[in-house]
Amino acid sequence: MLRTQFEEELDKLHNQFYAMGTEVLAQINRTVRAFVSHDRELAQEIIEKDEIVNNYELKLEKKSLEIIALQQPVAHDLRTVITVLKASSDVERMGDHALSIAQATIRMKGEVRLKDVEEEISKMGRAVKLMVEETMHAYIKGDDEKAREIAASDKDIDEHYNRIQALAIEQIKENPEAIIAGKDYFQVLTYLERIGDYATNICEWVVYLKTGKIIEL
Repeated sequence: MLRTQFEEELDKLHNQFYAMGTEVLAQINRTVRAFVSHDRELAQEIIEKDEIVNNYELKLEKKSLEIIALQQPVAHDLRTVITVLKASSDVERMGDHALSIAQATIRMKGEVRLKDVEEEISKMGRAVKLMVEETMHAYIKGDDEKAREIAASDKDIDEHYNRIQALAIEQIKENPEAIIAGKDYFQVLTYLERIGDYATNICEWVVYLKTGKIIEL
């Protein structure tokens, strides 16, 4: 394969990965909106679209392995393929957590809800969405310095998690009828926190792509 053709194949990998990230970003936004607005129809749509993300990962994995096997890339080219292969797995897991939030939306039908807690979950969801969005931009630009900054912001997601969990516990004590909903609140908080962790993982792969160093951010 000519060098120009090979570079085109790498560009396709980049673009497909970015498209996958954009799809998951939309799912994160919609699933949090569905949860706090109790929109079970929107939640069901998200569940039905989960296959789109899974298919992206399968295609990226297949294409990455084909390039490694047939082209035997070295140096930066190999890092590019490895980054896509690893980072797409992290994005797929983000999609899994978005799916789980949608399932919680449907499961909570008829339960006593806590408005203050849900408003805070909405804020946390926006912060997570922004983190994922910035991560994808850092990836497409190959900006390792920005990736480091984004990874550092994961502590803000953790702060959201701890604060909202404490708020939920306090309000459930005052309103014991909300204890069933509380279980789902804690799970949704965990799903959002884990999405932030996977965004950090992708930031680490951006640093690897640019520098060749595997580090923990």
